[in-house]
Amino acid sequence: MARMRHKADLPTKVCVACGRPFAWRRKWARDWEQVKYCSDRCRAAKPVTPEQ
Repeated sequence: MARMRHKADLPTKVCVACGRPFAWRRKWARDWEQVKYCSDRCRAAKPVTPEQ
């Protein structure tokens, strides 16, 4: 069985919507490169770019 890692040892990103840092989660293992938002709430409130 694998040893537990400390949360500080995991990779982190900054949420595009709220600007807060969030850590890697096991459910994001396959698509960590595409993850932009820390939660469903932030994904629903994603920033809107003005149309030109």
